[in-house]
Amino acid sequence: MTVRKTLSSLYVALVLSFLMLPVAVVVLASFSTTSFLTIPPQGVTLRWYGRVLSSPEYLDAIWISVALATCATLGALAVGTATSYALVRRIVPGRTLISAFVMSPLVFPGLVIGVALLQLYAALGMGGSFIGLLLAHMVITVPYVVRTTLASLQGLDRELEDAACTLGATRLEAFRFVTLPLLRPGLAAGGLFAFITSFDNVPVSIFLTGVGSTTLPVKIFTAIEFGVDPTVAAVSSLLILSTAVVLVLAERQVGLHRFT
Repeated sequence: MTVRKTLSSLYVALVLSFLMLPVAVVVLASFSTTSFLTIPPQGVTLRWYGRVLSSPEYLDAIWISVALATCATLGALAVGTATSYALVRRIVPGRTLISAFVMSPLVFPGLVIGVALLQLYAALGMGGSFIGLLLAHMVITVPYVVRTTLASLQGLDRELEDAACTLGATRLEAFRFVTLPLLRPGLAAGGLFAFITSFDNVPVSIFLTGVGSTTLPVKIFTAIEFGVDPTVAAVSSLLILSTAVVLVLAERQVGLHRFT
């Protein structure tokens, strides 16, 4: 048993090391003093980070990505919470079919969704608009909110709402003051997943971004087409660091492992 446990631990360590190797390469390359990617880095400098933080193009892309992800997350929380509540607390005809339809963006490749929405927006005259991009990001983020909210709702006792209504509360007040506070962990987890998914999305965004609405992942993707320099590694390292910090804080506050 001891040998088996040791071999299992070694196997897990090797797999994790293999998965983290690309991240380590990107982070190390961002500190190189050369104007091209080198591993191991030739010297150590923060010049590339300074270039990212002083570049109007990168700053505009960061701002657009943050605004887009925030709006998409808020919209996904509203739609996802209402959908989950209806599926669990109400008798809805075709509940299984509706649930499968809402979760379908998790099954279809992002490239397929991007091309389909591009054709739809071209027919509607919404190509390149921020509203169209926002709706597309809501499509791909709502399933995450629905999944975590459904898990939270199915673990709640429905009689809590009935007791609140018996004591004089309306259904809306019972949901607001009883159910909603109990759903906060699930909503926080779903909102976090939705924000990260929207912020890091490339397959859908690359088809729908306009001239003035280029997101940061699309900016990085287009920058790679013209050659890879440590600036791309620096902005990627900043994304890795910020995502890791947010996930650690969310795990401590919410416990994301319960929803994964």
